[in-house]
Amino acid sequence: MNTSIWEFVLSLLNIIFLDLILAGDNAIVIGLAARNLPNSTQKKAIVLGTAGAVVLRIFATVLVVWLLKIPWLLLAGGILLILIAYKLLTDENNSTNIKAGQSLGAAVGTIILADAAMGLDNVIAIAGVAKHNISLVVIGLLISVPIVVWGSTLFIKLINKYPWIIYIGSAVLGFTASSMITDEQQLSPFFEQHPLLRALFIFVIIVGILIGGHWRRQSSYNNSKKLPQP
Repeated sequence: MNTSIWEFVLSLLNIIFLDLILAGDNAIVIGLAARNLPNSTQKKAIVLGTAGAVVLRIFATVLVVWLLKIPWLLLAGGILLILIAYKLLTDENNSTNIKAGQSLGAAVGTIILADAAMGLDNVIAIAGVAKHNISLVVIGLLISVPIVVWGSTLFIKLINKYPWIIYIGSAVLGFTASSMITDEQQLSPFFEQHPLLRALFIFVIIVGILIGGHWRRQSSYNNSKKLPQP
């Protein structure tokens, strides 16, 4: 297997992993949106809603991949992805605010709209990893989104049991974000001339995200223990 194929496979695995890490809330949204429907209709709502979400996600990611070719937007996307990587370690799950649909059309619409609203992190991360390769975007999403839908419960349990998976996800996001910044066409000549500085920059970004996120996570946990129990 030549280098280009290896790079394609590794990037594809990276996309699938990041989408699984980032899409836990989206999987819960799908269940919540369809929970009031009869059993016979729930599967239909999930399939149609997921299909619509996948198409919308592919379109949005392809659009972002194209936009990232504009000068300085790669830098902006990298900075935003750093914030998303930090948020992954520190945020609470807010998906319980999603209202259940009362009909098939309402449930499908809720799934698509909620996924679009919550999917910004996925779109930017996948666009960054894909590096203008649209086939990577399409294949990665076609594989990972159905896994999220049908294996969401198992994956969420896995993350709860092994919290270090989240740290790996944040580290991968940090690497992707810092690589996006160093690949920015306005900055890449400098980093190409100073490869050690590039490696140091990437290392500092990843470590900064992990330390800052872990500190905030522990601080929130300690504060929650101090609150009076009802």
